[in-house]
Amino acid sequence: MISYPGAKQIVVCGDIHGEFETLVYKACVQYGMHDTLIIVAGDCGFGFEKPAYYDNIYRRISKRLESNNNWIAMIRGNHDDPEYFQQQKIIEERWRTVPDYSVIEACGKSILCVGGAISVDRLWRKKAMMRDAGKSYYWVDEAPYFDENVISEITASGIKIDAVVTHTAPSFCELLTKNGLATWLIQDSELSVDCHNERDTLDKLYNFLQQNGHPLKQWYYGHFHESWYGNISGVEFSMLGIMDFKSMI
Repeated sequence: MISYPGAKQIVVCGDIHGEFETLVYKACVQYGMHDTLIIVAGDCGFGFEKPAYYDNIYRRISKRLESNNNWIAMIRGNHDDPEYFQQQKIIEERWRTVPDYSVIEACGKSILCVGGAISVDRLWRKKAMMRDAGKSYYWVDEAPYFDENVISEITASGIKIDAVVTHTAPSFCELLTKNGLATWLIQDSELSVDCHNERDTLDKLYNFLQQNGHPLKQWYYGHFHESWYGNISGVEFSMLGIMDFKSMI
């Protein structure tokens, strides 16, 4: 359990792709947020640079976060090194990475966080890694996974999940088309099956929560670089574009 007792509101943000300083400026200056927990729904940008790079970023943004009494919690995207999240390599007072199947407690809500997705351009990324020795552009364990044991333990403990933040989404949510995938599907024979399995994983998570009495009302995700909102069977689903903000009411 990760708790933010000082937060008075929660805002979810779409992909930021390494633009940490832009995120903090937008939240703290442009929108003047105070006492706010900001949850980034994946593709944060961890792993493309050396660890010292992120230490320097934190030194530059921490004063502004502290002065506004804001926090940033980040979940894993497909464009993130999973070790930064599973091993909690970023864990400072004002920002941190969140392991898959963590529950965040804030503003009276219990928020389940599950990262991961499939990179449709993974072949290009693998080739780039062969070209640029020592650089990371892709991680083989990028996909989301359904951990029934952990979610069963969460349920057995009495925690009731009100909201979910993931990187990708269940299969019945937007995006529903495969426009723009044609070229990648031709190049990558396994991509179609892997993308299907990615969405099916989130279906399993949704079904478990619905079937086990969780009062799920809100679900937020990024990944698709577009914005959309829909109420499906009483759950408000919000797809967030790059650097999009949405309040969790």
